[in-house]
Amino acid sequence: MSTLHPEEPHASHSCGCGTTCGAGPSATVVPPPKPVPEGVPVFRIPTMDCAAEEGEIRHALADLPGLRSLSFQLGARTIAIDAPAESVQQALDAIRKAGFNPVPLSEGAAGEHSGHDHDHRHDDRGLALPEGLPRYALALLLAFGAESISFFAPSTLVFTGLGMALAAAAIGLAGFSTYVKGLAALRNRRLNINALMTVAVTGAFLIGQWPEAAMVMALYAIAELIEARSVDRARNAIKGLLNMTPEMAEVQQADGSWSDVLVKTVAIGSIVRIKPGARVPLDGEVVAGNTSIDQSPVTGESIPVDKAAGDLVFAGTINATGMVEVRVKSEANDTLLARIIHAVEQAQGSRAPTQQFVDRFASIYTPAVFALALAVCLLTPWLMGWTWMQAIYKALVLLVIACPCALVISTPVTVVSGLAAAARRGILIKGGVHLEGARKIKAIALDKTGTITQGKPKLVATEVLTGGPGESQVLRWASDLSAHSDHPVSQAIAQGLVREKGGSQFNGFTALPGRGVEAQADGLTLILGNHRLMEERGLCSPQIEARLAEQEAQGRTVTMLASSSQVLAIFAVADTIKESSREAIAELHALGVTSVMLTGDNVATAKAIAMQAGIDDARGNLLPEDKLAAIEALQKQFGCVAMTGDGINDAPALARSDIGFAMGGAGTDTAMEAADVVIMNDDLRRIPETIRLSRKTQSILWQNIALALGIKAVFLLLALFNGATMWMAVFADMGGSLLVVFNGLRVLRMGR
Repeated sequence: MSTLHPEEPHASHSCGCGTTCGAGPSATVVPPPKPVPEGVPVFRIPTMDCAAEEGEIRHALADLPGLRSLSFQLGARTIAIDAPAESVQQALDAIRKAGFNPVPLSEGAAGEHSGHDHDHRHDDRGLALPEGLPRYALALLLAFGAESISFFAPSTLVFTGLGMALAAAAIGLAGFSTYVKGLAALRNRRLNINALMTVAVTGAFLIGQWPEAAMVMALYAIAELIEARSVDRARNAIKGLLNMTPEMAEVQQADGSWSDVLVKTVAIGSIVRIKPGARVPLDGEVVAGNTSIDQSPVTGESIPVDKAAGDLVFAGTINATGMVEVRVKSEANDTLLARIIHAVEQAQGSRAPTQQFVDRFASIYTPAVFALALAVCLLTPWLMGWTWMQAIYKALVLLVIACPCALVISTPVTVVSGLAAAARRGILIKGGVHLEGARKIKAIALDKTGTITQGKPKLVATEVLTGGPGESQVLRWASDLSAHSDHPVSQAIAQGLVREKGGSQFNGFTALPGRGVEAQADGLTLILGNHRLMEERGLCSPQIEARLAEQEAQGRTVTMLASSSQVLAIFAVADTIKESSREAIAELHALGVTSVMLTGDNVATAKAIAMQAGIDDARGNLLPEDKLAAIEALQKQFGCVAMTGDGINDAPALARSDIGFAMGGAGTDTAMEAADVVIMNDDLRRIPETIRLSRKTQSILWQNIALALGIKAVFLLLALFNGATMWMAVFADMGGSLLVVFNGLRVLRMGR
């Protein structure tokens, strides 16, 4: 989905499982999510926000004729139904029968607007169904009243009737939506939390335990409310960044005057003025003025970055010093910050491996305990001498204990918190599977230029060889040809020879990935490329090799300009290593991760840079297919291997690696698409940080699973041996759920 929809308040429970279980960069670094195809209706379902409820809806629509596809966005609580018009209406009827209320987005009123419209500034912490709290509080008071009558009042018909009436009112206030969903599940012969609570509360009421039934339902509803608030906090933590973009922008009018207008109405190409201390309203390019920008909402780094004419600025960042004028390059719903948030939402909707395991386990656990409860009800009067009332009561207690709330919520809240924490630190992880998988990394391959080094090499030596065209002509060709390439080395040559630029007319310009570029000019075929390319063309003589060896021994990257018959000039470019690279490699080694450099540069330069950075192994003269083969070899040697890069030539290796890290600042769209994790600020230290986050997340995941199952096991035994009441069962179930939720939310602290 390409828009964010703020969560609308609603009073029903958060999920069919009893929880809300879910599942300086370039301006184009984060590709926009795939939009719903035009003409496909999208509906908002306020009470759908977890995989269990998605499963309920999929099951309800399983036999729908003409259904082409369903697209769920649990974070936004929406579903897109791709089907003929008559089938869509049947689908809506089936969804309503399952206990849900789908609302067309076009009719959503308060709910239907883009997250970029800033109409949701009530803050995402207000998403936890505020109007439900008074009703649930009243239900709790009525339940206390029923309990008091049962305990203190004489057992007369009048007091009994009054107590039952109060209990029934409490159950109705707190559990109406639970009953609607529960009865729908029972009709469809499916066991979920709502079905279990419906049977347990109804059964307790019918056998005379009406005060307990009322209290259980009221406590369950309030606990659900608390869970919904907690899980929404995790799921929507990253959305808070949207509140950093201002609602208004100062826009230049046609007559040259300035006027404040709504950000969502500002068109691409407009000029906006940003004063010191103000936040940047939209992505754009500085056209006048100089300033420093705090880019922490995008990169996670608060160190200001200097900006001048021609530099890009991003929505939500802070103008620290001077006034600047900026030409808008993207609309409000297509800023880099919005794309980051969309991408995190997409990732939150995916199911991590541990979550898939837990969901499968819960699908077995719940029917198994239901069968155990049925066996207790029918067999214990014969086998253990219990009365039928005792047996039924114990069976109902078991039903409450059977609720898989804590177990199912144990994974998604932790994974979602981890994804949000990473995004706050400028690490965009494209799914829970990659968050969990990062802990397994044993080796990491790194590209050199722009990843380990600054990616801003400078031309340090130029040599025009004799026996060819004149020096000025050769330098003009080199200047103009290098300007046609976006490779950092070519750009360094172009900048170093900017005075030689002569406007050469090129034909048949061809990029040679991993080698260089080729074109025709002035009747000649000209080649600008690396050592490998010249060797392939048979242009490297012993004299040329000697000159190259001299430059490469100094750790310089050598590029040559040649015709089809001879080398015309040699250009030496030097790059400097990032300070953060040394620290990152040291941290990776401390985590037990082996580092390997894979570069298309010459071997001598690769080894020189690797030695400076402390990298274990360096391999040079690699084409894209060579990098791909190197990744496969490393996987055989180490197992889980990551790849880090930023260019088109890194994309195949990024895609083949177990986890691909793309550097977001200098990276290409191709690399971003192929990668699993995007480092928004080009800081390699974010990679060991990701591994530590992954390990912490996995630790908390298994803590939560152990807590959930441990609490269930204890109270299961207590229930079988007369040690647990229904009160205790609901406290154990909801207490366990809250415990794992709050434990999972601890991961958010790592994003600070």
